[in-house]
Amino acid sequence: MISKTQKMKLNDGHYIPVLGFGTYTTEEHLNKKPMDFVKIAIDVGFRHVDCSHFYQNEKEVGQAIRNKIEDGTVKREDIFCTSKLWSTSHRPELVRPSLENSLRKLNMNYIDLYLIHFPVSLKPGDDILPQDEHGNIILDTVDLCATWEAMEKCKDAGLAKSIGVSNFNCRQLEMILNKPGLKYKPVCNQVECHPYLNQSKMLEYCKMNDIILVAYGALGTQRYKYCVNEDTPFLLDDPVLCTMAKIYKQTPALIALRYQLQRGIVVLVKSFNEERIRENIQVFDFQLTSGHMKILDGLHRNLRYFPADMFSAHPNFPFFDEY
Repeated sequence: MISKTQKMKLNDGHYIPVLGFGTYTTEEHLNKKPMDFVKIAIDVGFRHVDCSHFYQNEKEVGQAIRNKIEDGTVKREDIFCTSKLWSTSHRPELVRPSLENSLRKLNMNYIDLYLIHFPVSLKPGDDILPQDEHGNIILDTVDLCATWEAMEKCKDAGLAKSIGVSNFNCRQLEMILNKPGLKYKPVCNQVECHPYLNQSKMLEYCKMNDIILVAYGALGTQRYKYCVNEDTPFLLDDPVLCTMAKIYKQTPALIALRYQLQRGIVVLVKSFNEERIRENIQVFDFQLTSGHMKILDGLHRNLRYFPADMFSAHPNFPFFDEY
């Protein structure tokens, strides 16, 4: 069974594949070609591809998808492609131009899902992370409800089939949900989520509001050298995961991914290793017992691998808190 047969219904009626292929490339992997690995992912059965303006790889991702369409592997409607509005384009008048720019790079007429990447606004301009002469991030003051209204207009224009958010906490989600004149609820909230950070409160809140939780960093392996202490534990070395992997004759990574799927979470997984990409699609071949699910719940330790420090001066920080 491959991922294109496993989907969840969004609150706007569209469907999202529950297993997605992440494309963010760290400095340590600049020599990797995301286009090659996206093509491999599509070949083995991935039908959900996640990218972003911030990742600066939309052109390569779009070309990989186009190549697989041209060789007959898939049709455009088979692929669920996500991209994200970066923080320098939160001003309402910049939202649609930013999306149109992403669509040009992706060589697509529409995006399946467009997200507000972070609930933090930065100074508009060409710099991804605008800084002052002292190296401090330059923030901007924007009403995210106004940003959301511009996102809604993009959906109405057919440029994005679905719209959602990423890295929002419950208060920020509630701000959008309670906005006067709200036309479309966010279909999802994409957040870091893995057994060491199971986001149980956020998941409960999202389910109550018919919002899908999408997990990035699902294998807990994003050890960013500029913010993660070298003593931070490797999730996939966890003895509980390793023991469970032996029981199910699977890998610790597949146990971690299966755990999220059975919680009703859409999971993004990233790899620059062809063997692991092929392995990850096997997450549909087994199921964890309720007892083992409870044991995995117990691994939560509120541990984050993602670098939040670059926005620490923002008045809404810490926006990574669930509440």
